[in-house]
Amino acid sequence: MQRIVVCGLSNRALEMFINPIITKFSHENEIVGLLDNDEKRVDLCKERFPELAFLPSYTPQQFSQMVNETNATTVIVTSRDDTHVDYILQGLEHDLHIISEKPMVTTSFDAKRVMEAEAKSKGTVHVAFNYRYSPFHRKIKELILSGKIGRITSIDLNWYIDTYHGASYFKRWNRMREFSGGLSVHKSTHHFDLVNWWIDQKPEQVFAYGALNYYGKDGELNPSPVDHRFCGTCTEKHACGYYMRWNNRTDSSAVKDDHIKFEEKQNYTNYRPDACIFDHEIEIEDTYVATVKYDRGALLSYSINFSLPYEGYRLAINGTEGRIETQEFHELSRVPFPVPEQTIDYYPLFGSKETIHVIQTEGGHGGGDPIIQEDLFLGVDPARPYEILAGAEAGAYSIAVGEAVWKSSLENKPINMKELLENVTPKHKA
Repeated sequence: MQRIVVCGLSNRALEMFINPIITKFSHENEIVGLLDNDEKRVDLCKERFPELAFLPSYTPQQFSQMVNETNATTVIVTSRDDTHVDYILQGLEHDLHIISEKPMVTTSFDAKRVMEAEAKSKGTVHVAFNYRYSPFHRKIKELILSGKIGRITSIDLNWYIDTYHGASYFKRWNRMREFSGGLSVHKSTHHFDLVNWWIDQKPEQVFAYGALNYYGKDGELNPSPVDHRFCGTCTEKHACGYYMRWNNRTDSSAVKDDHIKFEEKQNYTNYRPDACIFDHEIEIEDTYVATVKYDRGALLSYSINFSLPYEGYRLAINGTEGRIETQEFHELSRVPFPVPEQTIDYYPLFGSKETIHVIQTEGGHGGGDPIIQEDLFLGVDPARPYEILAGAEAGAYSIAVGEAVWKSSLENKPINMKELLENVTPKHKA
């Protein structure tokens, strides 16, 4: 029986972890404590889940007290990104099992601290990289392992975030690098981890460019240079091209959203998810292009844009014996055109193209969430012939690549992984 404490009662904590633990995995797992710096979040969590109404709750300063009083064995970390490291390190000091939401931490320095602490601890760290668990992403891994495309030589990955979703990162704390590491860490770690896992090679060097094009004070749709506005109270919102793209003058329209609509209703203490996307304080990039060199010869060409008309990605993986291609477009209500069903195309170097229709499953993130939840709360599926649950080393390399992307764009030079993660021997293979 895992005795679980949850650090950070975010929407992610409630829906991705607490809800399935209570409804699906309660025979093997028990939530015994809650920790957050906002009593409002604790109250709302207990209202949402009456089963937790009488659980003790704690502040961030009471972590050790919480562990001792609850006899916890497992810590789920779903707080703001920059605070992950605090709970992970304290949990490892107590020899606990850590389940961290991505990104594991926000800097390569903290990633090194986590790996060093894990090496000294009886505890372990797992990172909830649910993108790995999508049926399409697992099938790509299986195709590569089968040897169908030979030795991997290059990867092209272009990720598209539509403007509505993209703006959500600039309305909240994510827009401050000190809190999120920037979007090359907060968001792109998902993508870098996928590539690292697919090809089973370690990144060595990164060269990148980044820019802030759509958001921030110079955004072309900014109605005026006034700062510190919030959409809910802004007197200029009807003159704002961005706001009026998604709303009408009586604010009676609604757009499907899976990131901030929940938060807008909660009225958390000192928290606003509707800050102006054109504020002067915005300091992170919304556009990246990067090249990553790997230790066994593969080269990644990556791009991501947070202000596009639609959402999805295009992927190609080339090898000495063939090529894999796939593309995904999210079918959300804000995409006003039909999108093709996702398939995987396999092209042998010599021979006929094969189109693979993947069996899809229900659940968030393309059906990946229920499968990773089983691995986290029932134990890794022993019938699966390859490793998929990510550890601290995988978390560290994904963060290091993301940090290298913005450092390279800032310094206009290649960044070596050894500079960011040198002299660390991981406890577990990721």
